[in-house]
Amino acid sequence: MTSRLDGPLKVTGQAKYGADHNFPGTAYGYLVLSTIAHGEIESMDVAAAESAPGVLGVYTPFEPLELNRPQSPLFGESWVPLQDREVTYYGQPIGFVVAETFERARDAAMLVGVTYRERPASTSLEEGLATAEDAPGTEDVEVLAEGVESIEDAFAASSVVVEATYRTATQNHAAMEPHSAVAVWEDGTLTVYSGNQGSDLQAAELASALGVDITSVRALNPFVGGAFGGKGRTSAPAYLAAAAARVLGRPVKAALTREQVFTATAGRAATVQKIALGAAEDGTLIALRHDSWCSTAADRSFVEPTSHGTSREWYATQNLAVSQKIVPLHIPPTTFMRAPGEAPGSFALESAIDELAVELGVDPIELRRRNSSIAPPGKDLQWSSKHLDECFQIGAERFGWAQRSPRGREDGDWLVGMGVATAMFPALRFPATVEITLRANETAVISTSGADPGTGLLTVLALVGAESLAVPVERITPRLGDSAFPPGGMSGGSTATASAGSAVMVAATEVIDALLALASAPGAPFEGAEVSYEDGRVLAEDGRALSFGELLRAVNRESLSATGSSAPGEELTKHSFSSFGAQFCEVRVHKWTRETRLSRMLGVFDCGRIINEKAARSQALGGMIWGVSAALHEALEIEGSGRLANGDFAGYLVPVNADIPEAEVEFVQYPDTLHNAVGSKGLGEIGTVGVAAAVANAVYNATGIRVRHIPITIEDLLVE
Repeated sequence: MTSRLDGPLKVTGQAKYGADHNFPGTAYGYLVLSTIAHGEIESMDVAAAESAPGVLGVYTPFEPLELNRPQSPLFGESWVPLQDREVTYYGQPIGFVVAETFERARDAAMLVGVTYRERPASTSLEEGLATAEDAPGTEDVEVLAEGVESIEDAFAASSVVVEATYRTATQNHAAMEPHSAVAVWEDGTLTVYSGNQGSDLQAAELASALGVDITSVRALNPFVGGAFGGKGRTSAPAYLAAAAARVLGRPVKAALTREQVFTATAGRAATVQKIALGAAEDGTLIALRHDSWCSTAADRSFVEPTSHGTSREWYATQNLAVSQKIVPLHIPPTTFMRAPGEAPGSFALESAIDELAVELGVDPIELRRRNSSIAPPGKDLQWSSKHLDECFQIGAERFGWAQRSPRGREDGDWLVGMGVATAMFPALRFPATVEITLRANETAVISTSGADPGTGLLTVLALVGAESLAVPVERITPRLGDSAFPPGGMSGGSTATASAGSAVMVAATEVIDALLALASAPGAPFEGAEVSYEDGRVLAEDGRALSFGELLRAVNRESLSATGSSAPGEELTKHSFSSFGAQFCEVRVHKWTRETRLSRMLGVFDCGRIINEKAARSQALGGMIWGVSAALHEALEIEGSGRLANGDFAGYLVPVNADIPEAEVEFVQYPDTLHNAVGSKGLGEIGTVGVAAAVANAVYNATGIRVRHIPITIEDLLVE
């Protein structure tokens, strides 16, 4: 079992994250944030700040840093700070103070006076439901069986119908590493050190914002302290540090404080979801309707696709109707957050499936098996592989599901319940290019610009590279996080292993072909001979053999390089692709205090081939803990003014060690080479999917109280 190659550097403090880079003459920037949710800045008094000790510059919409609205190759146009006086949420960046030290920049920022022309702010999803808008880029879907005229007719023909509304809270990534950047200009070239999910994408955004050629920008992110969607786009500190460094002619470092991370970045939308399920007496789904509403920022830039991400594909229903609407609010931006759509959507769908199981008197696992899909409803493309039934079988045996009582059990002063849920997340790939360099010292270097925000991609590159080149992994040096490397795309959507890994295999073939051509070229050791490659060596038909390092030395070459690219293609016209899983949870609810404690959890996953089981287990386990956090802890509370009532780690609750006493992960390993050459499917996000529902279902099993919103609190379980 291979340990992470970057592990020793991280645990010994030698790994350098973005803000860890220091250069002579570095200045420090501090962001000024708005204190209203909606309005226009009338004036900003910066005199006191400008005259404060050590201040080098104060930048506002009235005296802005020069930045354009950047065009991202992946996200399109992005907002950048200080370019207008409009305020659309509380905590929006509206100023930037640069000084000789962080403390002086911070203290001077507190001296900036702001006068607003305040406008009414919409900050409540519930209050905005009546005026919800159609979600851009998301069409309503309706699939009807032959002879059925409407979804209402399908429900009328169902023997059993359950219908309920579910709600999920606003969340923030709150990554351990705050968004930060260090920007250095030298000879017209910008180098930015900043944690992000794709250095080549960040370089492109910065070049566009600064109005310079992409060749003049280098973005570095060799280590990223957490991301999962929260660092997909270039952060405000990166834009501002880069622009200020150009003006001041010296390096600038900027980092958000922990409180600023909660507003000056982006998080998960709140949702309201109404689900109706109609079934025959044997549990066969006749009809499924899933109508969703989500919050979004005033610019309507992101949709949390809860219904389309779950009910659109999960179950083999005969009749289906899904819709998605948005409620624009004056709140911080929403964006991708681990399993966007699927995580909150699965809470609603899998809670509803549990309610249907109770209504029918059918075991919740058996109900899911009876309605397992071979393809998304209404689509002809079957799943390339699906071993979900095996996940449930293994999980049920390991978890002791046969001992579960439909009404839970008691253990002293505790009510104990068990819950289960399906997990699915689409198996995706992004275009990726990798370079492999064979060196004369018998080592190989594998390089791509992609990021490793804690996912273990660096180690995966080494493992796939070693296998593809047939050499020991110790001879592989993987490199990530540099926009100067071939474009590896974004580490997101649980795509990195399938994307970069497939590109590694292509690059290995290319570099081996180049090596063989070199070996048999005129003047080479195997001139004119038929040669092959095996176990890191070039072999001739007469039995002669040279390692690739020996061959390179023989022809006076230090190295030999080749690139390989991989992207989604023809397979998308032949199959549907997804990872699958079964989530099991046991909770204990105190009879008198109603405190809820997770006591056990197990996730069994079908994610194709597992390249590094240790890292894979950590990814799945981390996702499951994230799901527990959503179920029992995590929620941003937005006041009517738009201010976050708990925008810090004192009030924004996340699990600690005592909250997760026993958690296990198991993989059923069936390589899916129909999806990609590596055979792997995404596992970074599926671990989160379904957990919140499994917890809520366990709470119901223990108490008989159905809570249809998360997080679940003590108040939800108080009984008179």
